[in-house]
Amino acid sequence: MTGRRRRAHGEGSVYEQRPGVWAAAVDLGWIDGKRKRKYVYAKSEAEAVRKRDELRKQLQLGVDLAAQPRTVEAWLTEWLRDVKAHDGTRPSTLVRYRLAVTKHLVPGLGRVKLDRLTPRDVQRFLTGLRGRLAPASIIKVHAVLRVALADAERMDLVPRNVAKAAKPPALGRSERRALSPEEAKALLSALTGDRLESLFVMALATGLRRAELLGLRWSDVDLPGRALFVRQTLQRTDRGLEFVPPKTHRSSRPLPLSTLAVRALESQRVRQARERLAAGEVWSDLGLVFASTIGTPMEPRNVNRRFEQLRVTAGLDWLHLHDLRHAFATFLLDQGEELRTVMELLGHSTIRMTADTYGHVLPARARQAASAIDRVLGEEGTA
Repeated sequence: MTGRRRRAHGEGSVYEQRPGVWAAAVDLGWIDGKRKRKYVYAKSEAEAVRKRDELRKQLQLGVDLAAQPRTVEAWLTEWLRDVKAHDGTRPSTLVRYRLAVTKHLVPGLGRVKLDRLTPRDVQRFLTGLRGRLAPASIIKVHAVLRVALADAERMDLVPRNVAKAAKPPALGRSERRALSPEEAKALLSALTGDRLESLFVMALATGLRRAELLGLRWSDVDLPGRALFVRQTLQRTDRGLEFVPPKTHRSSRPLPLSTLAVRALESQRVRQARERLAAGEVWSDLGLVFASTIGTPMEPRNVNRRFEQLRVTAGLDWLHLHDLRHAFATFLLDQGEELRTVMELLGHSTIRMTADTYGHVLPARARQAASAIDRVLGEEGTA
C-alpha cells in the first residue's frame, strides 16, 4: 500500500471548510520555533486553488507572507520615515513626497491592505483626482506612489508594483507664452533702482533657477573671468531654509557671464557693501551674493512676491519669476544657439527635457533652415 504523499514546503492545500466556503493554506515553514501557515478563503474550489497558487507565486518571489499585514497608510508612513529620510533624498523632495502622501494618497488609498492593492484601485484613485487637481499634479502624485511601491517590492512586501499598470492622465502640451525682447526691455526698465534688481537681471541673463541664485556665494563668482559656478541651492525644508547640493550633476555647472550679468553682479556688490556697513555687527557673513539686509538667506517666497509687484509696473501681469529662465533659453534658441548648448547652460539632465520644454521655438528655426536651402540653391522668392 502506497502511503499518502507528504506535501512539500510551500505547496499548500485546498479543502472545503464548510458548505460554500473553501480554504487554501500554504505552509511557510518554521518561524520563531512555530509552524506557520498562510490561509485564504473563497466561495469555490477553483477560486481557492487560484488564490493558493498566487500565494505560492508570492512565496517563490520572496515576499514575506508571515509579516503582519499593513495598510497602504502604514507603509507610506514607514517609507517616509525609515527609507526616504535616510537614502539621500533631497529635503525639498521629501517635502513634496509628504504633501502627496498626507493630502492625497492616505485619504484615497490609506485604508487598503498593502498586499491587496490592485491596479484597478490605483486607476480609480487617479480618476477620482480629475477635476480636483491639474493633470501635472496627478502625474506627480502617481509618481510618488510608484516610487513607494517600488521600494515595497524591493523589500519583498508586495509581489509587484501595481502602480506601474495604472495610467495617469495625459499631460497635454501647452505652449508657454514667451517673453519678447521688447517686453524684456520694459521689465528691465521697471526693475531699475529696486533692491532686488540685480537678482532679477541675473535670472534673465543667466537662466539660473531661484534656488540657485539664492544659494550663490561670492566665492562661486569669478568676475575677471566672467563666469560663475553653481555649487549649492537654497531650499525651504521641514527644518527651515537650508543650503543643499544642486539637483543633478548637470545642475552643478560653470556658467559664462554676459556683460549684462557682469554689470548686475558689480552693482550688487556695491549695494551689498552699503547694506553691510549699515548693518554693522548684526551682519551675518555667509558670503551670499543675494542676501537679506543683514546678510542672512532670503525667504524665497518674498522674492516671488516682490517680482509680482514689479511685473505689474512693467505691464506684464502674466509673467512669473520662473518665466525669466524660459526667456533666457528662448532668446538663445532664437539667435541660433544649439539645443545642446542651451541644455548645458540650463543644467537640464537630458537634451530631451530641453527639446520638450522649448519645442515651440524649434519650428521657427526649422523654417529658417528651409530658407537656407533656398539661399544655397538660389531659389529665393520663387516659392
